Amino acid sequence: MLEVLPIQDKQEQEALCARCKIEFSTELLAYKALVDGELRGICQFTMNAEGGRIVDFAHIPDGYEFEPMFVMGRAALNFIDLCGVHTAFFDATYENETLIKAIGFSSNPDGRYEIDLTDFFKEPCKHSNK
Repeated sequence: MLEVLPIQDKQEQEALCARCKIEFSTELLAYKALVDGELRGICQFTMNAEGGRIVDFAHIPDGYEFEPMFVMGRAALNFIDLCGVHTAFFDATYENETLIKAIGFSSNPDGRYEIDLTDFFKEPCKHSNK
């Protein structure tokens, strides 16, 4: 069973970051992706006046699976949107451009991955990648 859950304990967040080989940052919010109770990935993100930002996005070494990572990315965006922030950026170092675009991001004129979340979760299947 696939689960994407918020990480509410900073010690757990730090341990999961270490497992996924990313730097832990205490001020960031985080989600974890699990399949049958086993960690598949982690997403650390934040929000400010500019918008939401996915800062870190990583799967466990030698354990990449598209679906858990996709759902985790969408979950982070949904949380950002529910907080009233309707622009988000993908600022993480992550090589899988296909996944980044599938989540909904597209490259803006500055070459930064961006998404307008206005009404995105009302009918997400109608949104296309640019």
